[in-house]
Amino acid sequence: MRKIKLFIATTLDGYIATLDDSLDWLMSVEGEGDNGYGEFMADIDTVIMGRTTYDWVMNEMNGDYPYSEQTSYVYTHQQRENTAHVTYTAEPVAILGERLKAAPGKDIWIVGGGQLICDFLAAGLVDEMILTLTPVLLGKGIRLFPEGDYASEWQLVKTETFNQFVNVHYVKK
Repeated sequence: MRKIKLFIATTLDGYIATLDDSLDWLMSVEGEGDNGYGEFMADIDTVIMGRTTYDWVMNEMNGDYPYSEQTSYVYTHQQRENTAHVTYTAEPVAILGERLKAAPGKDIWIVGGGQLICDFLAAGLVDEMILTLTPVLLGKGIRLFPEGDYASEWQLVKTETFNQFVNVHYVKK
């Protein structure tokens, strides 16, 4: 069965973006290579993200969608027409997640944002987490794990250092 994985950078104080959705703090830290991204993506054929994350990616990439080789789902309550690369959905995460996990293919990546991650955790669908700890404190912003009903236990299976970044890899117990 396919796995649903989270691979995301976070500040030391648990934020994934500033209040205005900026990731400038992430770009100011010196990493090494691609910080494990290439190895991670080799096992991914499906991506899921929230609309705010999608809009940010499209803005940063000047409209050039970076996940065109993967099947992509974007969660939104807005009416948007599907594209050649993206299916927009408001389907309950439990239904989409179970269907994707049962289908043939490689693993599934929850790109972000925080609320969507929380929803997948609450549904018990996240199998692995790779958190990239960044030596930055924001003090406020968009939390990696917003308050929610997703209590669970995880087991550390690997750590890697990429210059100033530390990846911690957990699997669900």
